Amino acid sequence: IDGGWLYAVGDVNRRALMTHQGKYQARIAGAAIGARANRQPLDTTPWGAHVATADHTAVPQVVFTTPEVAAVGLTSREAEHSGRPIKIVDYNLAHVAGAHQYGEDYRGHARMLVDTDRNTVVGITFAGPGVGELVHSATIAVAGEVPLDRLWHAVPAFPTLGEIWLRLLETYRG
Repeated sequence: IDGGWLYAVGDVNRRALMTHQGKYQARIAGAAIGARANRQPLDTTPWGAHVATADHTAVPQVVFTTPEVAAVGLTSREAEHSGRPIKIVDYNLAHVAGAHQYGEDYRGHARMLVDTDRNTVVGITFAGPGVGELVHSATIAVAGEVPLDRLWHAVPAFPTLGEIWLRLLETYRG
């Protein structure tokens, strides 16, 4: 649209078909509309206040099945085709102490994809009971491009499923 005055958020723009992404897009659009109304310049740099960058790189998803599946960032296949040097780190969620709060027969899995050039998480997938609660921390790691050396200092509470982060980082470090 000439003049850039029309904004579309949510499913209508076909960018990321999830309610939470529509709410994110609405926040970005609202900030852009407010800036224009106040005759302020738009910050259109990646991750700027007026760009919905997360629609392309950090879309959290949760499938509420039994077991739950939660993911953000690249999948293994996407990472393979991205041309980036990727290391895949797998860990059995049943070996995390917090898993036993869900039962002695807990079954689950975590997969972290690390861009080894940038030393950042570019994708993560969890499967198992309660893993939907892990996706926000994963989204922060992916969207924030937090270096693994910094994530090492994010201490998870014991005993919680959040300890998966420590186990994945330990496994990555070898």
